[in-house]
Amino acid sequence: MSSILTNNGAMVALQTMKSINKNMGQVQAEISTGKAVGNAKDNAAVWAISKTMESDVSGFKAISDSLSLGSSTIAVARSASEQITKLLEEVKGKVVNSQEDNVDRSKIQADISALRDQISSIVGAAQFNGLNLLSNKSKTAESGTINVLSSLDRSSDGSVSASNINVGKADLSTTTSVVGGAALAAGAALTAKATGAATTAATALTGAVTAPTTAVTIVTNSVAAGDGYNITLTAGAAGLSTANTATIQDIRYVARDGDTAADVAKGLASAFNDYAKSKGLETQMSAAVGSGATANQITLTGSTTVGNNVTAQLNVYAPAGNTIGGGLEKLSSIDVSTSAGAASALGVIEGLTQTAIQAASDFGTAQKRIEIQNTFVGNLVDSLKSGIGSMVDANMEEASARLQALQVQQQLATQSLSIANQAPQSILALFR
Repeated sequence: MSSILTNNGAMVALQTMKSINKNMGQVQAEISTGKAVGNAKDNAAVWAISKTMESDVSGFKAISDSLSLGSSTIAVARSASEQITKLLEEVKGKVVNSQEDNVDRSKIQADISALRDQISSIVGAAQFNGLNLLSNKSKTAESGTINVLSSLDRSSDGSVSASNINVGKADLSTTTSVVGGAALAAGAALTAKATGAATTAATALTGAVTAPTTAVTIVTNSVAAGDGYNITLTAGAAGLSTANTATIQDIRYVARDGDTAADVAKGLASAFNDYAKSKGLETQMSAAVGSGATANQITLTGSTTVGNNVTAQLNVYAPAGNTIGGGLEKLSSIDVSTSAGAASALGVIEGLTQTAIQAASDFGTAQKRIEIQNTFVGNLVDSLKSGIGSMVDANMEEASARLQALQVQQQLATQSLSIANQAPQSILALFR
């Protein structure tokens, strides 16, 4: 049946042309934007995944900047540590030279003092953007480590957490630094030490010939920078002189940033033994770092002289005007102007050199790790970008072929619609 009111052929041709034009618009959008999925309407699931990955890419780019900043900061500290190590080697050479009797020790001492001042200058200048990893000029609120942002970890449930590379500071200062804090006040027992309070061990120790290895354990409470510790000694019959015990009581160890109870134990033992050695005393201390009953212990070994009893008491003080001794503080005590001073300087300079070597080694290890992580982050960003592209980017070869085909189909659809529109004209012939 023919009708001048309803032209089915034209309607079919028109729908076909609309479909072709829609597909052509989509192909042209892909060609102009380069994306097969340009918005959530195109493919909601793929679009959501790609946007999450794009946000991760932005985060990892920021992490790369953080790693570069951290690497530069540590590079300054490493370079300074290596230079300080070389200067300490020069000091050691001069200390060795001072062992000879036929030398001008005063001139050697002047050279050592100049090298010490140069080391102090290097430590003071070894900062990057205001952060100095070699200085002991830190307040109690600061940490002994710096955290370099290294990664964003996304779990299966979609939650994200940040990972850090922790880099410890290395105190190579040759001076002491005053630490602020509350005034000294009576506190609770040592095992209940709180930051800012002065406390005293509840039980004293006795070291004698019959029991020469009495020990005290430093509690594993948090150790804050600026907390001061000392061992108070009381001599028994035929024991240490009053002058010696009074001086030893002034020998303290002040916790630095990042110190643990084990560091305090070692520091106290070292400070005490340095004094005892200088006075020719037989009483010595050692620091035992173990587990259980021997964790963080200071052992006081009695004299071999009969009746030389010593009572020791461990004290801890709040950070009120305490000073943090620099890692190379003993460099200031080296004095080779006398034969005795030259002899004792050998042991001191060896320990200081190892301190600087350890610092440079630790910084080198940390910097290498950061560089490896930075390389990995760069590769990871490239992989994420490639994955995003495989999901949302348009296949330009396919889009080009589709465009050519759609252009032909559009021309044919136009011709088909023109023919369909002419069909009612044939009805006129029936009425002639």
